[in-house]
Amino acid sequence: MTITEKAAYIKGLADGLNLDETTTEGKLIAQLLSLVTDMSAEIADLQADITDLRAYVEELDDALETVEDIICEEDEDYDDYDEFEDDDYIETECPACGEIVCFDGSLDLTDLTCPACGEKFECVIDCDGQCDGCTGCDDVEPEAPEA
Repeated sequence: MTITEKAAYIKGLADGLNLDETTTEGKLIAQLLSLVTDMSAEIADLQADITDLRAYVEELDDALETVEDIICEEDEDYDDYDEFEDDDYIETECPACGEIVCFDGSLDLTDLTCPACGEKFECVIDCDGQCDGCTGCDDVEPEAPEA
């Protein structure tokens, strides 16, 4: 039996007892039966809402899975985060806006563009010799002019 059916059964049992609702005990039992009936209706409504919400969440989960599949198909690099090492990138501060930016070490470090402000600048960092021939770094000495 459902909870609503059980509440109706208990109410039927009480009706069969011919309770006198003019007595204190009869009033109490009548109010308790009314409460049980109301509660069973509310619980039934909540159960229906939960069933609907579960179905909706499953639909959202399926849709999200589809979106994830589409994104991962377009860019398979999402699965390979570990292939990049910190040494592959050089971090510097833009002289124009002060924004900290990272550049791929394979770029020409003498002709950089800040992604934040668009300002062009040369390598102005201590790059530990990673940028061959860069005259803007402290570690690399500029070539002496030929005589």
